[in-house]
Amino acid sequence: MDKKYNIAGIQQIGIGVENFAEAWNYYIDVFQADIRILEDDTVAELMLPYTGGKPQKRHAAIAINMQGGGGFEIWQYSDRKPEPVGFEIQAGDLGLLVAKIKSRDVDKTYQLFSGKPNVHILGGLTDAIDGGKTFFIRDPFGNIFQIVHEPSLFRDEKQLTGGIAGAMIGVTDMERAMTVYRDILGYDIIVTDETGTFDDLKALPSGGGRFRRRLLTHSKPRKGALSELLGKSCIELVQAMDRTPRKIYEGRYWGDPGFIQICFDISNMDALRDYCAAMGHPFTVDTTRKYKKGSSFDMGEAAGQFAYIEDPDGTLIEFVETHKIPIMKKLNLSLDLRKRDPEKPLPRWLLGMLRFMRVKPEN
Repeated sequence: MDKKYNIAGIQQIGIGVENFAEAWNYYIDVFQADIRILEDDTVAELMLPYTGGKPQKRHAAIAINMQGGGGFEIWQYSDRKPEPVGFEIQAGDLGLLVAKIKSRDVDKTYQLFSGKPNVHILGGLTDAIDGGKTFFIRDPFGNIFQIVHEPSLFRDEKQLTGGIAGAMIGVTDMERAMTVYRDILGYDIIVTDETGTFDDLKALPSGGGRFRRRLLTHSKPRKGALSELLGKSCIELVQAMDRTPRKIYEGRYWGDPGFIQICFDISNMDALRDYCAAMGHPFTVDTTRKYKKGSSFDMGEAAGQFAYIEDPDGTLIEFVETHKIPIMKKLNLSLDLRKRDPEKPLPRWLLGMLRFMRVKPEN
């Protein structure tokens, strides 16, 4: 079946939190996620399959690092007490285990983070599955990030790290998962596929066990308006071989604390819907059911359409077709992406204006 949709890259990873301001301050300080793309404090009325069948009010923002990579969607329930996971997440558990952060120099990043009192390094500097240097950190809220070597820059801000470069995802069946990660998301290159014990994973809870790990990337550069900002990415699938994994979000709501979903910026939602259904992964949430073709779902300062699918183990994958993005909020300037070639990247100078949407940590 011909793919008529386009994926520009990982737009963001959603992170459910219990204290919105505290979490964002941390991600600004540690990962320089200080460019506010949007901030919204309304009701999530279309996520009923994952919010107990009821609309839920929440406070959310999408923030990026101008050096490039995917962003952080920081998300907190407003009227409902968030429910943290009731157990320690183990390596190989099902869902988004780790968010990968790009670094131009992993050794120097390790030295920098070693001197930060608010950064909790797990284990030490070691070799990643692809042979590069890597290390893991845990934020104050229990989420684990892996620093990986990815030297590409969108805009040089003289920082060692950029945004999201990928994710580590727990699965029960490596081959069955490929329908989503290879066939739908386009991660068609297997960088490495190994089974055994791994020195780097020993930093994680139960990471000393036996695992199968498959690191995936895409053979062709991503295309689309935001493709140069979002950049190259990878997905690492992890299958526990000597224990029965648990579902990280079993019995909890979308938006509860932890890594909620991984989101991809796409164009041609109609074609993507047809393709996902044909591949056995139909949309479980689809804003076009409420909003007519070509219209937009209002996301505060931005607008577009969004949809969700699940991988074979229930991990949530979001698709956003961006229609409008703010460029300079003070002047009320925004871009309507529907009037452009969906595969053509926006000029770097134009996206560079996002730097004027920089925010400072709240006291």
